[in-house]
Amino acid sequence: MAEQGIILPIKGQKNILITSALPYVNNIPHLGNIIGSVLSADVFSRYNKARGRPCLFVCGTDEYGTATETKALEENVTPQQLCDKYNHIHTDIYEWFEIGFDIFGRTSTPQQTEITQSIFRRLYDNDYLIEQTSLQPFCEHPNHNKFLADRYIEGTCPKCGYEDARGDQCDQCQSVDYVPLDLKNARCKIHPDVKPVARETKHMHIKLDKLQPAIEKWFEKASVDGFWSRNGQVITESWLKQGLRDRGITRDLKWGTPIPLDIFSDEKDKEVYADKVFYVWFDACIGYVSITANYTPDWEKWWRDPENVRLYQFMGKDNVPFHSVIFPGSQLGTGDPWTMVHNLSTTEYLNYEDGKFSKSRGIGVFGNNARDTGIPPDVWRYYLLKHRPETADSKFDWRDFIAQNNNELLAKLGNFVNRIIKLVNSKVYNSIIPDSTARHSDPSFDKVKGEINDYLRKYLQQLEAVKLKDGLQTAMDLAQAGNNFIQTNKLDNKLAAEEPETAAAIIGIAINIIYLCASIFEPYLPATSKSILEQLNASFLYIPDRWTGDDIRPGHQINKAKYLFTLIDPKREDEWRNMYGGTQMERAKKEEEAAKKKAQKAADKARKAAKKAPRAAQVKDGDTSDLVANGRVSQKSVETTATEGAAPVQVGTEPVDSVTEGVQQVTLPTS
Repeated sequence: MAEQGIILPIKGQKNILITSALPYVNNIPHLGNIIGSVLSADVFSRYNKARGRPCLFVCGTDEYGTATETKALEENVTPQQLCDKYNHIHTDIYEWFEIGFDIFGRTSTPQQTEITQSIFRRLYDNDYLIEQTSLQPFCEHPNHNKFLADRYIEGTCPKCGYEDARGDQCDQCQSVDYVPLDLKNARCKIHPDVKPVARETKHMHIKLDKLQPAIEKWFEKASVDGFWSRNGQVITESWLKQGLRDRGITRDLKWGTPIPLDIFSDEKDKEVYADKVFYVWFDACIGYVSITANYTPDWEKWWRDPENVRLYQFMGKDNVPFHSVIFPGSQLGTGDPWTMVHNLSTTEYLNYEDGKFSKSRGIGVFGNNARDTGIPPDVWRYYLLKHRPETADSKFDWRDFIAQNNNELLAKLGNFVNRIIKLVNSKVYNSIIPDSTARHSDPSFDKVKGEINDYLRKYLQQLEAVKLKDGLQTAMDLAQAGNNFIQTNKLDNKLAAEEPETAAAIIGIAINIIYLCASIFEPYLPATSKSILEQLNASFLYIPDRWTGDDIRPGHQINKAKYLFTLIDPKREDEWRNMYGGTQMERAKKEEEAAKKKAQKAADKARKAAKKAPRAAQVKDGDTSDLVANGRVSQKSVETTATEGAAPVQVGTEPVDSVTEGVQQVTLPTS
């Protein structure tokens, strides 16, 4: 599709605002993260743009908070340096996956500070904030002397006895049902020899209990009107049923959005809150707004026009409460006309083979790993979207990954497109679409036209309802219907020779089915769609409400066929499983050992070369008698060697060039 300028909503049109959960900046995203938010959101964004709608897709790295400070300490860099590093890593990975953000920003910006503080002030003015005093662990080390955020305190889990539990979660039993001061044998993460003490600290809390009636009223309507994912509804209902309570929105940290001190009249309060920032769960969702403000100064046209803009938000289920309770509660509390979430699209978990993906333990296939396999992004996109965990957990499996490339992408979509384009490329047609007008309206072709339109109608219904996995299957069913059509009508060179009008009509319909495939697959497989359009020598066709089958007309010249997909050797299953098994740490150890072996091999080779050097010098000086006597130099003359020649070199050929012209040589797999 054509590049656009600044995208703004247009009155009277269906304006779509899309966000995907902001990935935390302190690690590399794995496949579960990618399908759970950014890839799913990308498909829906591309779909709406392919329908010709004003659509803005916003995302960026979530950069503030304790996790960033902790990771920066581990890597011995500043939080800003860490954020710069990982923002670049995330950007590279998403670009490789062809995620088409309109802006991929970050939360550590002046706009984030300005907008967050503005919302905070409105909540303060409307009496939705309250100050609470609580006990929090404090490190008394003379070089530290600070309150400890949850991740800065470690100790023995009060639930299972694991000795390295964090203040916010135990990695062994996964418990979060305790507070940092519950840890036994607690220690400061920065100064492990110091036992933290409990001290009182003040923090601002948002009165979610007071906001609950407004949140419930909004949720009951929004979740029905917007067709929320079932798990998103259930999780939100559970929070509301338990009853909301006030929650702290500030923390004792340096790396974060600062508190606006001008709301305090007491100088002591200003002094207390000068060393605090907003809790990341409060201002992370505000990041969507501030990133939009970095995209355009007219950001309010997207975020303050609920009558004309529909907001769709994509995330894994663990992010639901922040988007369905806390952020909407903050919006409602301001009393301002915010654009609020229309559709909450949430996923379950994508597991890795027989275990779980884990960022903290480095288990599974990560974005950079996918790139390193050499398999094109569209194959990864297809597999992940085919296994999108929309209603239940799903699993990534290497054998299945290879099979779906070979048996679906290659055998169905790829073969259908290649078969027709190669026939038009043949000497029969010389790449010119034949005249099909004589038989185009023949009633015998009504069945396939009706079938294609039935699939198109189903596809549109599924995509409008954000049923992305179902939509992909319907798109593949439509392509297979095209396959079946040419198979049933036995389209080949013989038919073209004996019944040219019939063959021409079949080609005219089939080439337009391919053209439609380029449109409906574009949200899922953008590079594949682009390749089809290049082969068809056609511009992008916006997805229509109804397919007429005559967009590409007789006399149009197409380009040469190219393969859309290539066969993956099933033997690679074990290679990849071994390569990407275990944790990132174990993989790094394997790579280190492999590097040592390689270095040792190079050293051995250098030593052997050094031993051969005196012999080489002897030959250079003209004395070869000793070498000949020992059989180390051939006695053949230069002439003899030239006559005998060398082994012939086999020059590789491009796959498409090696295929004989015409369709009769192509076997259509049945699967």
